[in-house]
Amino acid sequence: MPSDPLPDWVLTRRRAIGDAIRAARGARKLSQEKLGELTGLDRKTINRIEQGAHSALLDHLLLIADALDTPLADLVR
Repeated sequence: MPSDPLPDWVLTRRRAIGDAIRAARGARKLSQEKLGELTGLDRKTINRIEQGAHSALLDHLLLIADALDTPLADLVR
């Protein structure tokens, strides 16, 4: 049985979180590849999270926030 699609607001928030990560990464002048190196994630995963195309694991968000020296709450507000 297929699961119901996610509500639009979830996808909108996912994109907003990706935008916040991209902005924080840009403020620190880090490439997606460099952020990937700092987190142990590959560049494609960073890109998918920033684009909102990937449902990020909490662990990944924690790693990204730590690498960006940014509280996780600032990325998900």
